[in-house]
Amino acid sequence: MVLIEHNGVMAENRDPRASEFTSQDRRRLRRALPQAQSVRLFRRLQAVLRVAEGASVAAAAHGAAVDRSTAHRWVKRYQQGRRSERLADAPHPGRPRQADELEEGLLAQVLAEDPRQHGYRATTWTVPLLATHLREAYGCLVSERTLRRRLHEQRWRWKRPRYVYQERDPQVAQKKGRLSAA
Repeated sequence: MVLIEHNGVMAENRDPRASEFTSQDRRRLRRALPQAQSVRLFRRLQAVLRVAEGASVAAAAHGAAVDRSTAHRWVKRYQQGRRSERLADAPHPGRPRQADELEEGLLAQVLAEDPRQHGYRATTWTVPLLATHLREAYGCLVSERTLRRRLHEQRWRWKRPRYVYQERDPQVAQKKGRLSAA
C-alpha cells in the first residue's frame, strides 16, 4: 500500500498486482530478506515484497533505483515459480582466461634455458624478452602484463643476476694485500 498526495488529499494507491500475491508469498519474501547473500538479491526481494504489499511497481522500482521495466521483470520472475531463489543472479563466468596454452611446465622449461641458446643477446630472461620468445617459438600470444601475473601466480621471482668468475684470478691474494695465494 502506498499513500500518495493528490490536490492536498492523501489517498491510498494499491497496485492491482498486489492481489496476485498470497500471504504465503509475502511471508516467503520476508523470510528470504535476512538470508540474502548479496545486495543485489536483497534489493530485488525488497522490491518484489513492496509490490506484494501493495506498492506500485513504479514506487518499488524507484525505491530500488531501477527502471520500472526491471521491477516488472523481477515480479514476473518471482511469480513464475513462487520461489525467492529465482531472483538471484545467474553465475557470471567472467572474462575467459588469456593464454591458456601458457602452462607452468612450459614456463619452467623456458626459464631453465639460457636465452643465448635461442639466439638472444641476453644472459637472463626479462618479461619482454620472454613474451617475444613465447610468441615466436610457441605461438603463445601473451601480453607482458599477463606474463607477469602468471609468473607471480607460479611463485617465480626476479632477482638481479650474480656474476661469478669461472676461474680465480691468480693475483687475487696480492690484490687483497697478502703475500702469497693460500
